[in-house]
Amino acid sequence: REFPDMPIHVHTHDTAGAGVAAMVAAARAGADVVDVAVDSMSGLTSQPSMGAVIASLDRSEETTGMSLTQISELSTYWEGCRALYAPFEATATMKSGNSDVYINEIPGGQYTNLHFQSFSLGLAKQWPLIKQSYAAANRLLGDIVKVTPSSKVVGDLAQFMVQNKLSEEEVVEKAESPFVPLVGGGILQGTDWTASWRVPRAIA
Repeated sequence: REFPDMPIHVHTHDTAGAGVAAMVAAARAGADVVDVAVDSMSGLTSQPSMGAVIASLDRSEETTGMSLTQISELSTYWEGCRALYAPFEATATMKSGNSDVYINEIPGGQYTNLHFQSFSLGLAKQWPLIKQSYAAANRLLGDIVKVTPSSKVVGDLAQFMVQNKLSEEEVVEKAESPFVPLVGGGILQGTDWTASWRVPRAIA
């Protein structure tokens, strides 16, 4: 490790379904902390399953020493609590994860929100196209680091492109036009605070 005195804390979402394997690999590579979620609250765009990670590390040098029986009891409690807000969950529209996040690079914390927004905007049938447009919007904005609020800018631009049937090339052509969303347009024109130095020359 390049910085031996700095604690390494790994956080991820399980959107692609590979979260448990990723956290086990991180632990074995020397991570000090990995984020997981109690089983009944895990998976999809939440964090990987706590019980699965604990079981995977059992009887190894990285064993946690935690009891799977106790974890199961904890999971049962939260399963009951979860039923109280089930109508508000993303699973109302999203039924499974998807490994295409490796292609479109939609952050797990945004995936469910963007999915619900698309349904709210009447774009449910165009969700696959929105995901493709997210990758295009990300390229247009210079492959910026995608955390709130920068990830929302990418998502808004992606939905705008789908709503207005705009290709990546057409957005470049209209970058200086009021037609482009205000925040996204600010980045496209190099006036926004978000990593304008990384915006492709064709746009900036």
